[in-house]
Amino acid sequence: MTDLVEAVPDRERSTRDLRVGIVGFGLRASLWRHVHKPGQGSEVVMVCDTSERGRADAAARIPTAAVTGDLDELLGSGLDAVLVLTPDNRHAEVAVQTLRAGIPTFCEKPLDVTLDAADAILATAFETGTRLYVGHNMRHMPVVVQMRELIQAGTIGEVKAVWCRHFVGNGGDYYFKDWHAERANTTSLLLQKGAHDIDVIHWLASGYTKRVSAIGDLAVYGDITSRRDNSDRRMGDWFSLENWPPTEQTDLNPVIDVEDISMMQMVLDNGALASYLQCHFTPDYWRNYTVIGTRGRIENFGDNPGDKIHVWTSRSQDGFVEPDQKVEIRDGDGGHGGADPLLIAEFLRFAREGGATATSPVAARASVAAGVLAAQSLRTGGGALEIPALPAELVEYFDNGQPAR
Repeated sequence: MTDLVEAVPDRERSTRDLRVGIVGFGLRASLWRHVHKPGQGSEVVMVCDTSERGRADAAARIPTAAVTGDLDELLGSGLDAVLVLTPDNRHAEVAVQTLRAGIPTFCEKPLDVTLDAADAILATAFETGTRLYVGHNMRHMPVVVQMRELIQAGTIGEVKAVWCRHFVGNGGDYYFKDWHAERANTTSLLLQKGAHDIDVIHWLASGYTKRVSAIGDLAVYGDITSRRDNSDRRMGDWFSLENWPPTEQTDLNPVIDVEDISMMQMVLDNGALASYLQCHFTPDYWRNYTVIGTRGRIENFGDNPGDKIHVWTSRSQDGFVEPDQKVEIRDGDGGHGGADPLLIAEFLRFAREGGATATSPVAARASVAAGVLAAQSLRTGGGALEIPALPAELVEYFDNGQPAR
């Protein structure tokens, strides 16, 4: 354990506001609102960003926080916790350093864009004993939580299949006008965008992918000739529902080498089968999960508060029939149906006290592994590939809540 952690024991953290830092003040910087609550348990005291715009935005939004472009300055500032919100391909680069500095670390999903980088984060957390939390906020989204509650209650019996269709209606604006469009930064959108859904599939089925295959294509956006270097802008500067149809998009990233439609199949370690389908040029934007068990199935129609989860548990021979039960999706305050504030609250509690969490570094690594190997399969003929196992001692450590050693 590092000297810094010893200098700031849990008993002291529990009696004052946590001093929290943020590395990367870009797309997910909105999380600061749920952290910065002086006098209520936590305060953002420093932000580190390598870009002038990121530093300016941080200074404007959190005037009381110190702002720097030097990570070493942040590492030495006596923080109690840190959020790593950089672009995905820099997660390990930063998180390994914050963990080595003994700072309880929130790492945005996905852990990173390669399996080696993801494994380096877990190995560092294990070796140092520094607490690691991964920002899979969909484990707090009402639609997912309620589907899991139905499954855990035995409503549909033992889960045997999970199908997810992801209609990414904003794909052109969200992923094909900036760094997301390049393999060098994301590996693939099956990983970068799909990490959420792969994790949800694993959580609902209570198993991790052991074998994966995939197909896909750059079917639409690769043919669009209107290109622009958008490094001087952010997604909010160009996003518009008027950017339709997809074939008439403009100002796409100069380099586009990720697929805009992908389909992957998974065999889980408990025998369940799963599929994940992702399309970035649909008119609508939502996720549809179908979970089939030995006693019925559930399926969500919409994923926002007020939408419904349908439950079928009776046999019928009349084709489509009304479900036996309709469960209304709950509401919540904050982003992603209230998931973001719950995510941050859980991290801050974990940074103070440790203990069990809804999110899981092992599960986060499993979603990266499935996404990485799916991209490899997709680009090499679609054959099935085996997922490399995580060392048993790391699985045990994280599954037990990262106990002090």
